[in-house]
Amino acid sequence: MVLEGNLTTNETCEIHDGILSTFLPIGYIVICCIGLLCNTVTLYIFFLRWHTDSSMAVYMRHLSLADTLLVLCLPLRVYYHKKVGPFYLCKVVGIFFYINMYSSILFLSLISLDRYLKIIKPVWVFRIQKTKWSHMASYIVWVVLISGTIPFLTSNSQKHPCNNFCFHFHSKGIVGGTINLTTVVLFLVFYVAFLCFYVKITKKLRTLTMGNGNPKAESRKKRVLMKTFLVPAIFTLCFLPYHAIRIPYVLAQLNVIGDLYSQQILHVLNESALLLSTLNSCLDPIIYYFLSSAYRKTILCAIQGKFKNMYALNRRRISINHSLTEI
Repeated sequence: MVLEGNLTTNETCEIHDGILSTFLPIGYIVICCIGLLCNTVTLYIFFLRWHTDSSMAVYMRHLSLADTLLVLCLPLRVYYHKKVGPFYLCKVVGIFFYINMYSSILFLSLISLDRYLKIIKPVWVFRIQKTKWSHMASYIVWVVLISGTIPFLTSNSQKHPCNNFCFHFHSKGIVGGTINLTTVVLFLVFYVAFLCFYVKITKKLRTLTMGNGNPKAESRKKRVLMKTFLVPAIFTLCFLPYHAIRIPYVLAQLNVIGDLYSQQILHVLNESALLLSTLNSCLDPIIYYFLSSAYRKTILCAIQGKFKNMYALNRRRISINHSLTEI
C-alpha cells in the first residue's frame, strides 16, 4: 500500500509534466500579473458607472469580476501544481478556477447576444436587454455553474496514482466523465451560436450606409467591420483549443485511451490549452476598450492624467445608435 503523504512522482505516477514544469509557472505568473492589473482597473471603471447601467455594462461588470477571480486562482495553481497538497484545498481551487472560466464564456456569449439583438433587431427591446433581466441572467449563470460543480466537490476518487497530485492528470468515473463531455458539447453549441451571431452582425454592418460614399465614412465602416471580429477571435483563440483537446483527454481519464504515451501527450496538450484559456482574462479589457466608448474615453483620460474628466464621462449615457458602431 502506498501512503499519500509519501508519494513521489517516480513511485506512483508515470505521467510527467516535461516542459510544462518550467513553462506553466512562468505563463501563469505573467498572466496573473497582467490580468490582475487590467481587471482591477476595469472593475474600478465599471463601478464608477454603476448609476448608468445598461445590459452591456451589467455583463461586462460580471465578466471582469469572473476574470479577476480567475487570475487570483493562478498563484495557488502554480504553488500546488504536481504537489501532494491539501486534497480538498486543491479541489476547491480547481473548481473555483473552472467556475470563473465558464462564467467568462457565458458572459461573453450574453454580450454577443446583446450586440446581436441591438443590431439585427434595433427597434425591438427584448426582456433580456433590460437591466433587471440582465442582472437576473447574470445571477443565474453564477448559480448554475456553482451548482454544477457540487458533484466534483463531493467526489473522492483515488483509483489512479496520479490522482494524489494537485492539478495533474486525474482519472474519472463514469459520472464525472459524462459531465465533462456534456460540458464540451454545450460549449460547442454556444460556440456555433456565437459564430452565427457575428456572421449576421457582419452582414448587417456591411449593408449600413455611412456618409453616402464618403471615403472617410467608408474607411470608418471598414474599421467597424474589423472590430466586429475582435470578440469571436479572442473567444476562439482562448477557448476552442481547450475544448478541442478535452474530448480525447476525458477519454484518457476514463481509460478508454489507455496507453501511457497517448495519455502523456494529451496531458501536455490539455495543460497548455488550459494556460491559453487563462489568457482571456488579459484580453477581455481589449474587448471593453473597443466595445464601450465610455470605457475607452475613461482609459484615455487616465493615461493623459485627466482624472477629473473620468467622473464626468462616466455620468454620460452612450446612445444605442452610437454604441452599435463600436462592436
